[in-house]
Amino acid sequence: MPEPVRLARADRREDLLDAALVLVASGDVDGVSVETVADRAGVSRALVYKHFANRTEILTALYEREGTRLHNELSAEVLAARTLEDMYRALCHGSLAAAKARGQIFEGLRSAAGRNRDLRRVQRDRDRTTSAAYVRQTVHELGVAPAVAEPVTLLLLGAIAPMLSAWHANPTDTFAAELEAAYMCMVVGSLNEMRRTSSSAEVDGTLPVAEDISNVIVQQLKQASPDQLRDILTTVVAAMAGIGD
Repeated sequence: MPEPVRLARADRREDLLDAALVLVASGDVDGVSVETVADRAGVSRALVYKHFANRTEILTALYEREGTRLHNELSAEVLAARTLEDMYRALCHGSLAAAKARGQIFEGLRSAAGRNRDLRRVQRDRDRTTSAAYVRQTVHELGVAPAVAEPVTLLLLGAIAPMLSAWHANPTDTFAAELEAAYMCMVVGSLNEMRRTSSSAEVDGTLPVAEDISNVIVQQLKQASPDQLRDILTTVVAAMAGIGD
C-alpha cells in the first residue's frame, strides 16, 4: 500500500468520515467497518483505529456530523425568513429538500446509530433551541403570551417528522408539494387563530386558551389533502397535545 498523505489529525478524521459517508450513501451501511473505511480512504486499519475504536464509533460520529450540518443549514434558512409564517415554510421546505437529497443517508445512519444516548441528548438540545426560537418569534410577532405560543409551537414543529415519514412512503415531487401545502394550511390557520384570540383578549380582557388553538389545528388537518396526510397528522396532533398537557 502506498504511503498515505500526511494530514493533520482533525483533517484525517474528516477524511475517514467522508470515506464512510460514501459507503452509507451507496446504501451499504451494513458494510461500514474499520476495514472498509480504511480501504476506501486508502490508509491502514491501524490508522483508522487511532481515531475510532469500532464501526459504531464511526457511524455515531458520522451521524452527529451530518446532523449538525443539516441543522446549521436549516437554521440559516429559518433565520433568513422575515415572518413567522416564512420561518415555518423554510423549515418545511428545507426538511423535504433534505429528505430528497440525503434521505437514504440519514435512514441508514439512524438505524445504525440512532439508539446512542449522547446523540439523543444532542438532538433534544437542538429541538429545544429550535422551539425556543419559534416561541420567541410567535410572542413578538403575534403578541400572545408564551403559555399560548409554546403548546402551539410544539404541535406545529412536531408535525414535521411524520410529514417526512409520509413522504418516504411516497417519495415524489408531487407528493412533497402536497405535503408542504397541507402543512402550511395548518400553520396559517393556527397563526390566524392566535392573532384572533390575541385581539379578542385585548377587547374583553380574557386570555386565549391554548386548547382552543389546538382544536383549530385539528380542523385545518381535517380540511387538508391528501387523505393520508390528514390521517397521519391528526394522530400526531392528538399525541403531541397529550404530551403538552
